[in-house]
Amino acid sequence: MKLSILAAELGVSLDCDREISIITDNSAKICENCIFVCIEGKRFDGHTKAAEALEKGAAAVVVQKDMGLENQILVENTRSAYTKLCAAYFEHPEKKLRIIGVTGTNGKTTSCFILKSMLEKLGHKTGLIGTVKNIVGDKEYTASLTTPDCLELFGLFDEMVKAECEFCVMEVSSQALDQRRVDGIHFEAAIFTNLTRDHLDYHGSFENYMAAKHILFENSSLAIMNEDDDASGYMMQNTGCRNVTFSVKKDDSDYTAKNIKVTASGVKYELVSSSDIARVKFAVPGEFSVYNSMGAAVCLVEMGFDFRSVVEAMAECTGVPGRMEVVATDTPYTVIIDYAHSPDGLENVLSTVREITEGKVISVFGCGGDRDKTKRPIMGRIGTELSDVAVITSDNPRSENPDEIINDILEGVSKHPSKLIVEPDRTEAIRKALNSAKDGDVIVLAGKGHETYQILSTGKIHYDEREIVRNLLSEKAEARK
Repeated sequence: MKLSILAAELGVSLDCDREISIITDNSAKICENCIFVCIEGKRFDGHTKAAEALEKGAAAVVVQKDMGLENQILVENTRSAYTKLCAAYFEHPEKKLRIIGVTGTNGKTTSCFILKSMLEKLGHKTGLIGTVKNIVGDKEYTASLTTPDCLELFGLFDEMVKAECEFCVMEVSSQALDQRRVDGIHFEAAIFTNLTRDHLDYHGSFENYMAAKHILFENSSLAIMNEDDDASGYMMQNTGCRNVTFSVKKDDSDYTAKNIKVTASGVKYELVSSSDIARVKFAVPGEFSVYNSMGAAVCLVEMGFDFRSVVEAMAECTGVPGRMEVVATDTPYTVIIDYAHSPDGLENVLSTVREITEGKVISVFGCGGDRDKTKRPIMGRIGTELSDVAVITSDNPRSENPDEIINDILEGVSKHPSKLIVEPDRTEAIRKALNSAKDGDVIVLAGKGHETYQILSTGKIHYDEREIVRNLLSEKAEARK
């Protein structure tokens, strides 16, 4: 695409027919005939590479402060400009899709998988963008971010259009909203799941975090709101979209869940609106599964799909990788992998497991390094209070010392009813959990979920907890021979 066409997307008139090879905000990817967008971040300011980019053959640099360069395009906000340029580069594929966004602290991934599954059972080809993976037709791509970089995001949209997808369901993170990665995208519908403490290391305060989430609903036609969450009232203010509420606790919401039954095989409840009622069945246990399935079902009904057809499609939905995922083991106890890495997430999964466990609840959890430290003692308290045996270990320590992270977690566990085990090595921690399990117990490996890696100070290593469990159990079996 020619530079003049792309510049016009930013309201700039350029008489230049230079063909653009790529648009990037990454200084390591500067090349001949690229457009380099200078992003001012917390650790690095792309403007410092503007002149160098032109020397390396960039066709233009996009800046938000005048660098006095001949081929600069001066804009008010380069983050927003980057999004607009990427959309134009792929000829606006986002306008050719019906896009549903899901935001909140917990439940985004499950909600998106439910939506994709139901839409396809209802006969509509659907792409997915999210934390676990990105899916286009029969192709699956590893996800690096919950909401991808702009060039990758619009590239995925473009691929979905070419694959004849009608819908795209996507997780929309607070960072992506704050960094304006989805600027200009119109969401036909958006779901708010819940809001608890998370990502405060990035946003600085809960109020900033909440404000970032609100941006999604400012760019949506329809908002599906979990009214049982305290932040829902704020999310419904000053959006200009149509708000529809759902609740487990409030009878005056637009949709409610009645006669809820939670078992080890999933949840059942009656989904009730002012004009209809149907029995919902969803094959993932836990009260949070009621909320996730409700939000998805209500969204599709309010978008015009038949109420009963939606409920029937829900009954065929299966679980999500790394979300209350039961690991196949030939043992008298159960091993569950879950992505819970926030206080609320850990409380949800352990409370759910407690309801369906005949024996002990054994948890293995830690906290990520270089992330919000305030949640560590909170997770320590929750993990030990809700477990019979709590094994505190490493998650993704990144550049931090694992022992120091664990010490932060231990500050919250001075009083606890559980047996406490501290083991920084995650594999050894899992081994100790397996060795302590008896008939009827449930082991919860929390924090890693779908991830198949661990991030250490030395870099990223392969780490799949399914493989770890399988190998450890195989070693135990060999030792018994």
